[in-house]
Amino acid sequence: MGKLVYNALGHSFDIEDRTLSHLRVVFMNKLRRGEPFMFHFPVGDGSGTRTLWIHPSIPLVFHFYGSRAPQLNRRWIDDLMHEASSANGLSVIAEPDADSPEARSA
Repeated sequence: MGKLVYNALGHSFDIEDRTLSHLRVVFMNKLRRGEPFMFHFPVGDGSGTRTLWIHPSIPLVFHFYGSRAPQLNRRWIDDLMHEASSANGLSVIAEPDADSPEARSA
């Protein structure tokens, strides 16, 4: 289980390392392009959803606890990038099968 640390006050949110690895790629690509976006994710205790404004001026830290970086699923990154570019912003969606025929043709 990793942590996304948001802003200078150190607000942190637990996110599974595999998911966090994919989110890091999406966040860094969007921010490198100067494209701020909304990020929505469920609160761990099931009490609702949090929404964060992701912008280059807001400090972010990706803290991983696992010792090995997971292999990235390019199809999931593409799907998450599409979500982040939508009017509703980024929500974590289920990871697609990287070996499915749709993934190979994309």
